[in-house]
Amino acid sequence: MLNALTAIAQGIRWVYRPGMRRYIFLPIVINFLVYATLLRVVWQHFAGWLGYWMGLVPNWLDWLAWLIWPLFFLSLVAVVFFTFTVVTHLIAAPFYGFLAAKVEVTATGREPLDDRGLAKTTIDALGREMVKLGYILPRAILLFVISWIPGLNLFAPLLWAFFSAWVVAITYLDYPMDNNKVSFADMRRRLSGRWWHSLSYGGLVTLITWLPLANLFLLPGAVAGAVLMWDTHYRTEPAPTLT
Repeated sequence: MLNALTAIAQGIRWVYRPGMRRYIFLPIVINFLVYATLLRVVWQHFAGWLGYWMGLVPNWLDWLAWLIWPLFFLSLVAVVFFTFTVVTHLIAAPFYGFLAAKVEVTATGREPLDDRGLAKTTIDALGREMVKLGYILPRAILLFVISWIPGLNLFAPLLWAFFSAWVVAITYLDYPMDNNKVSFADMRRRLSGRWWHSLSYGGLVTLITWLPLANLFLLPGAVAGAVLMWDTHYRTEPAPTLT
């Protein structure tokens, strides 16, 4: 049975085959530019941010400074990762959609149900990313607030880890589902119905994003892997019943 690891491994092999590489050049360039920009911003402002937030810690919690600092660092890393994920996929969504469609035809022998033209596909892909952002952003803000509530913030890194895996699962597995006319609500239902496959896939791709520079070349493989996951685990899920 196909799992997250084998799906990504096979996906990486698929996208670097002759005839597929032209679909991944622009996403790699986009990811590199965003990645470099975020790292530069964090490098320049980390000390100032740390000093500001540590200054907000009440005096009676000074004895917890040794714990608050690493929690701040982990939360900042999570926020940077979240920003990287949102920005890169908002920009690269049309390219990843085309890549997913090409992989589906090549790897599975099935044509996506999508019958939109190039222009409409591009516009709809950006609209779909905005729908995802509307779903993800309020939850991310809530987690960010929790990250600064004494006591609750002890659980923040774990909550961010689960949330990141879920966000990444939504982000990548949605490409083949959107190509096959699966609505955003139906997509979330299918992912929830196979929660282990969804979280394990999202978690593994999350770990890949933490590999400096290598992640730029592995993430297109995650798109291809999402197509294989879709074909194996999610394609046959029943559509929601109309009421």
